[in-house]
Amino acid sequence: MYNYIGEENMWLQYLIIFAILLLISLIAVKLSKKDFNIQANKLITYLGGKDNIINAECNLSRFKVILKDVSIVDKDGIQKLGAKGIVEIDNQLKIIFGRDAKQLKKYIKDII
Repeated sequence: MYNYIGEENMWLQYLIIFAILLLISLIAVKLSKKDFNIQANKLITYLGGKDNIINAECNLSRFKVILKDVSIVDKDGIQKLGAKGIVEIDNQLKIIFGRDAKQLKKYIKDII
């Protein structure tokens, strides 16, 4: 003979546990996502401001930016944002950001 009250209670407990785990996982995902808008604003500042940027392009994991004045760029700041490398050629920088490069380019294009 089944005890229906106990069985309903058990399913309710499972449902509550599932809801709590789902909530925790959603919070963890939200916290792990980077806020690309904030990063893009910081990157623009480190690049010398939006008036210093002539053009910005993205090629796979590299973010290429053509600047008016490369000497005012804060390369240490860019590396703190997660850049894996920076290559300077004349008035352009090639910054290796990995998979975040396309997202950053999108936000920077919107800002400039």
